[in-house]
Amino acid sequence: MYLFLLMTFLHAVAFSVGLAVMGGYPLYAWRYLAHHGVVTEECDPYFDQIGCSHPGCEPAYQTPKCVRKCVKGNQIWKKSKHFSVNAYSVKSDPYDIMAEVYKNGPVEVAFTVYEDFAHYKSGVYKHITGSQLGGHAVKLIGWGTTDEGEDYWLIANQWNRSWGDDGYFMIRRGTNECGIEEDVTAGLPSTKNMGRWVMDMDADADVSF
Repeated sequence: MYLFLLMTFLHAVAFSVGLAVMGGYPLYAWRYLAHHGVVTEECDPYFDQIGCSHPGCEPAYQTPKCVRKCVKGNQIWKKSKHFSVNAYSVKSDPYDIMAEVYKNGPVEVAFTVYEDFAHYKSGVYKHITGSQLGGHAVKLIGWGTTDEGEDYWLIANQWNRSWGDDGYFMIRRGTNECGIEEDVTAGLPSTKNMGRWVMDMDADADVSF
């Protein structure tokens, strides 16, 4: 859960420091996390209701500016920040990826987006038709196997809940579908985050009833 919070906005950072809709540079996002930190999902939710800017979505919206303000008035942006201590690449073998997620939490993956992906609704995605649109960086949070015996990765997209399966999608696992297993990046949280959590817990403990 700890690293899950840190992963929440890495995809957005990758877009801001890299190639925009071309997916960005995942490692640069992790470097940003180490040097500048990112806020938690409670401060700035992963999904919002502003709209969408993905292919096949009308009307299109520009990526909103970062206002550096928590959605809840009782939280302070700078105090909500968390940091990583390092970043590393994970081997492309599916079992290595699963082991990393099981041990340390979500990882960032990049893959090639085709036209049919923009219209995904449910089930395990496999590219069938349409031209290539570009690269995309997303958050891989788990894996599973369907009742029909098809292995998949479970991934959180950032095209809002109106897209896909409530903002999430499954993609075929074990075949490097659209390059999903080629570029996997992960990292570990900084110990200074723990100090911040302890201070928050102490503050809660001081409340008298």
